[in-house]
Amino acid sequence: QVQLVESGGGLVQAGGSLRLSCVASRATIRTCAMGWFRQAPGKEREFVTSISWSGGSTSYADSVKGRFTISRDNAKNTVYLQMDSLKPEDTAVYYCAADLRPYSDGASVASKYGSWGQGTQVTVSS
Repeated sequence: QVQLVESGGGLVQAGGSLRLSCVASRATIRTCAMGWFRQAPGKEREFVTSISWSGGSTSYADSVKGRFTISRDNAKNTVYLQMDSLKPEDTAVYYCAADLRPYSDGASVASKYGSWGQGTQVTVSS
């Protein structure tokens, strides 16, 4: 089964930017839709964004629309999350996830994803 490792998290001031990476190993994610979720302390895990297996379709939570951009490089087996205009409320652990259903367009529901990374902490200071 595919293994996912996130990186790129850290501490940034409000208004700043971060780029998260999610590198897959043990299997290709070429046919997998991919998603990013986040979980803040004391809150449930929430959908951030997803990208279809082809990269041709993306979906964003309203809270990040216009500020975050998901992309993928299938040759590198990697998915990215560019986060701009960060706000303190974006503070959370960010998780990368793979939808193991082949050729899916992605989903906003966590249960549709069969493989998860360990998460990377993003902290936005005011």
